Amino acid sequence: MNTLAGIPGAACEFYAELEQNNNREWWLAHKDQYHDLVKVPLEAVLAQLMPVFGDAKLFRPYRDMRFSLDKAPYKRAQGAFVSNYEGVGFYLQVSADGLLLGGGYRSFSPAQLSRYRSAVDATASGEALARIVENLAMAGFTIDGQILKTVPRGFVRDHPRAELLKHKTLGASLLPGRPEWMETANLATEVAARWEQLRPLVDWVIRYAPP
Repeated sequence: MNTLAGIPGAACEFYAELEQNNNREWWLAHKDQYHDLVKVPLEAVLAQLMPVFGDAKLFRPYRDMRFSLDKAPYKRAQGAFVSNYEGVGFYLQVSADGLLLGGGYRSFSPAQLSRYRSAVDATASGEALARIVENLAMAGFTIDGQILKTVPRGFVRDHPRAELLKHKTLGASLLPGRPEWMETANLATEVAARWEQLRPLVDWVIRYAPP
């Protein structure tokens, strides 16, 4: 297999079948497919991206079922997080739906959350983040994260950046699906271009609300 030729479409088919057969017997019978179609190609792409975007962590394919009503043992997607900062960085995933790319922060220690809210509240840094988020939305990214129903205590309800203050975590994602470049040597270049669009968000968090 050419590990520099992107991620094969068969990786998506693997996850489509897994959704219908999420059990140990099926997984063991198809584990080699996971290795060859998903893990190895994704690791090859991440290796190309790491020098610019940071160290890569490939998540385990096994689910933590201790606190879940859904007892399916395997994740329905393979994700990877790329960063030089704990909890702040870039995301890449492959599933039955194809590729998903993202960036932002997913950790929310009390100290970090306090720094984030203070920076959103401050005029200069808060307006800068609002512009970043608006630009990403206009570029087709979905703004996501863990969000409170109301503005947190200590801030007025009609705050000009009330929606950003509600965020406990903040990210943006894009679902290109199965574009033609997914299976080519251009995959890393295409992912990098979209991560560069996300870099202002990641850099803002690193500057104003580091872990």
